[in-house]
Amino acid sequence: MKKTTFLLPVVVLFVVALLSSVFIVDEREKALVLRFGRVVDVKEDPGLAFKVPLIDEVVTYDDRILSLEVGPLEITPLDDRRLVVDAFARYKIVDVKQFRQAVGAGGINGAETRLDKIMRAATREVLGSVSSNDILSSDRAALMLRIRNGAISQAEGFGLEVVDVRLKRTDLPQANLEATFSRMRAEREREAADEIARGDEAAQRVRALADRTEVELVSEAEREAEVIRGEADAERNAIFAAAYGRDPEFFEFYRSLNAYEGALKGNNSSLVLSPDSEFFNYLKSSRGTAGSQ
Repeated sequence: MKKTTFLLPVVVLFVVALLSSVFIVDEREKALVLRFGRVVDVKEDPGLAFKVPLIDEVVTYDDRILSLEVGPLEITPLDDRRLVVDAFARYKIVDVKQFRQAVGAGGINGAETRLDKIMRAATREVLGSVSSNDILSSDRAALMLRIRNGAISQAEGFGLEVVDVRLKRTDLPQANLEATFSRMRAEREREAADEIARGDEAAQRVRALADRTEVELVSEAEREAEVIRGEADAERNAIFAAAYGRDPEFFEFYRSLNAYEGALKGNNSSLVLSPDSEFFNYLKSSRGTAGSQ
């Protein structure tokens, strides 16, 4: 009984010590074994690994390719046309021991702060040595490669490898962008005004042609109407002349009746004339002849 009581704590302590000395290295990670802050071992292969319990500390770092977003960066190319550039970088920790020694306990955040400065400097250096047209053209792939190569040598001091660099956005600054938009808007408004002026000119020509055509048609119609009216009057006069030649007395009688009809229109007409007026010759004649009384 006493022996069992003595062995049980020993077994428990042994198991705890054994479990404390074992750790697992994930296939997506690399591990450092630190003893009082000093690197004593590097574990890069996945599987079980061992450390001294209560003394050693295990620090793991991501072994995958990581991304770093480089915020908006204003650059000035050779042609002094300022641009705002956004970029991102792909990087990987290739030497965890050197990485630890360079960034200390800052880890990934500390490394990305330093890498961001490297990327900004390399981007300014490369893009500042070319014109804005080169940056906006298909030569961007070569420029991104130059930025990557410029950042690689500096990142190696931190145990990092810059895998790739990409330019996401290349725009004019906001003030320049607004000025460009204003200029484009003014050009479009000028073109619209020119189109409107040309349209008004064409419309004026069409209206003038239509007015002239209208005047010509109306004039021609009035001329033809006057000709027809003249011909009709001539024919009427010829008919009256022929009728007068056949029976002058009837013609005078007919003309008198038309005169009476025109003078005595309506139900309440009054006509004041002298009794011996020639206008009433046919009204006073009992035989219907002008010469009889």
